[in-house]
Amino acid sequence: MDSDFDTTLPLPTLDHAARPRVQAALDAKTKPLGALGRLESLAVQLAVALGTGQPALHAPQLVVFAADHGIAARGISAYPAEVTRQMVLNFLTGGAAVSVLARQHGLALTVADCGVAAEFEAHPMLARLKVAGVERGTADASRGPAMSEAQCRTAIVQGRRLVAALPGNVLLLGEMGIGNTSAAALLMARLTGAPLQVCTGRGTGLDDAGLAAKRAVLAEALEANAQATRPLQALAALGGLEIATMVGAVQQAAAGGRVIVVDGFITTAAVAVAAALQPGVLAHCVFAHRSQETGHTHWLQHLGVQALLDLDLRLGEGSGAALVWPLLESACRVLAEMASFATAGVSQRTP
Repeated sequence: MDSDFDTTLPLPTLDHAARPRVQAALDAKTKPLGALGRLESLAVQLAVALGTGQPALHAPQLVVFAADHGIAARGISAYPAEVTRQMVLNFLTGGAAVSVLARQHGLALTVADCGVAAEFEAHPMLARLKVAGVERGTADASRGPAMSEAQCRTAIVQGRRLVAALPGNVLLLGEMGIGNTSAAALLMARLTGAPLQVCTGRGTGLDDAGLAAKRAVLAEALEANAQATRPLQALAALGGLEIATMVGAVQQAAAGGRVIVVDGFITTAAVAVAAALQPGVLAHCVFAHRSQETGHTHWLQHLGVQALLDLDLRLGEGSGAALVWPLLESACRVLAEMASFATAGVSQRTP
């Protein structure tokens, strides 16, 4: 990997003093104080992240980062690894849940092949981001590092370049990869110190026996990579190529002053790695929903953030990020278009 690789990117200086100003503007709207609840705090966050008292969202980009995982050969998923390739094709032909939701909400959809065990024909929605030596996915992390640190850094750089070339001021994160709940659980265990019992869930729908077997394999992976303790070391040894590419995407989006909409457990893993390197990225992140995946609640608590929705989702793909999109638009519109007591001639609350 190039010796000039920077672990982090410069972030814009946020005007946190704008928070009370924006909240005061919301308080002056024709409603009781705080009556719009968390929609108001979302509006404040968007205003600060975008550096304007009148935030407006344009050209939202939803990217599904896809890759295969060698550890899937250990039977840690209810679905075969072939499903990763099949679902990428489903995204490209518009048949997946995230495809439907992206169309509904006018979100531009890109599918990034970060290391799927397949070759795809050129497609306007497809970005080819394979890394030399791991073109068909990572190695089995239960036997040793999933990828080298050089390969991990290459994936990060490619994620940065992808986002830099995309228009708009919002990035919505999605992912696909059989075995990637295992990679996310491993990263959570290593980065937070939480036990595997807390970090590891049923993924695509394992039964009790399958879940126990999955946890046993993940314990092997943690032991096999015991020396990988720093964030980028852990990402290379335990993570997936789609997660590493997302780390770079998150970094670039934050550096560019974009809003980042985080989907579920796996996308939270990427944000958590980026935040471990540079906590300031969290100011740009809106966490869409609390997943059914076991570790997600605990990871959100560890990061000190709260998700907007709780719909018992566990699909991934960016489906939760797409579902929350109208709330972001509503938050901006309330701030920009709702009348104040003064302009509407409405009497305020009696002291």
